[in-house]
Amino acid sequence: MTNKRNTLLLLLLTYLISSLTLASAPLNVDHSGFDRLLKKYVNDKGMVNYKGFKKDEKEFDAYLDLLSKNPPTDQWSKNDQVAFWINAYNAYTIRLILDHYPVKSIKDIGSKIKIPFVTTPWAKKFIKMGGETISLDNIEHGTLRKKFTEPRIHFALVCAAVSCPKLRNEAFVGNRLDAQLNDQGVDFMNDPTKNVVGADKAKLSKILDWYGDDFEKNGNTLEAWINKYVKVKMTDDTKRSYFDYNWALNEQ
Repeated sequence: MTNKRNTLLLLLLTYLISSLTLASAPLNVDHSGFDRLLKKYVNDKGMVNYKGFKKDEKEFDAYLDLLSKNPPTDQWSKNDQVAFWINAYNAYTIRLILDHYPVKSIKDIGSKIKIPFVTTPWAKKFIKMGGETISLDNIEHGTLRKKFTEPRIHFALVCAAVSCPKLRNEAFVGNRLDAQLNDQGVDFMNDPTKNVVGADKAKLSKILDWYGDDFEKNGNTLEAWINKYVKVKMTDDTKRSYFDYNWALNEQ
């Protein structure tokens, strides 16, 4: 009888510990701190006031610390995970710029990196995430592109360059992610400095050249994705060319 009672007590204790662990693990992260800073320091053209971010570094770093201590788990919804990683990429890109500010381009940072086999700022492992130290490449290619079939991330990830999509002046959130990504798609595809689409010819962003395969999955085509957002539709006969990429800093 004593052994049976001990077994039941052990099972109950295990259940309580498991329940407390799950209860303490957030099923999403509050992005409102980042949202406030984006509204304050990013204009409607997506250009960034980096000097302003530096003035509010304490609040900004508190948000990064929140991300660092609460990486997503598979218990989160897909949209909450994707929103987290997009925000993390954009926020840590800003952090990287601030760490080397002033710079004229994020690519200038690569020339200052003195780490063997690391030649670009995107490969530099400076992001504390859970128990790991990861890079911007790890977020984009190792997590977002590898784990999620969501090509619209390329309308939302901003690597601090003029030719990137416009940095949204609000944080991405899981319960509005679909609408936010579609809004980013409309803005990006109809910005004449990035994409000019006609029935006969289209001059597109290099992003659609570099990551075109991401739009071709699950029976989709790049043209179908483009036509979802533009007024004049492309056809199979539309001749494509690409804009040169402007790596100048997206600074106000």
